[in-house]
Amino acid sequence: MAYTVHQAKTHFSRLLKEAEAGQEVIVLRGKKPVAKIVPIDAPSEKKQPFRLIGAYRGRIHFDDSAFDPLTDEELAEYGFGALLDGELVPPLGQQ
Repeated sequence: MAYTVHQAKTHFSRLLKEAEAGQEVIVLRGKKPVAKIVPIDAPSEKKQPFRLIGAYRGRIHFDDSAFDPLTDEELAEYGFGALLDGELVPPLGQQ
């Protein structure tokens, strides 16, 4: 369908309904076509999964001692005493 600018301004909601129905709507200035209203593709219903990657960047801090091996006392305290064989071994540097 083709409408003048005045008709398009007056009946814009009707033009949108026509476009939603799949029709092309042409807007004319005088006899010259200046715009086309066409339906767009419906947005995809596929929802993107929530991704936590990088969400805590810059918020979690630790020092290098976090990667030091646990002492035998710490292993026993955390419930891994059964893994220890024999007597407790002193930590490195205290031998």
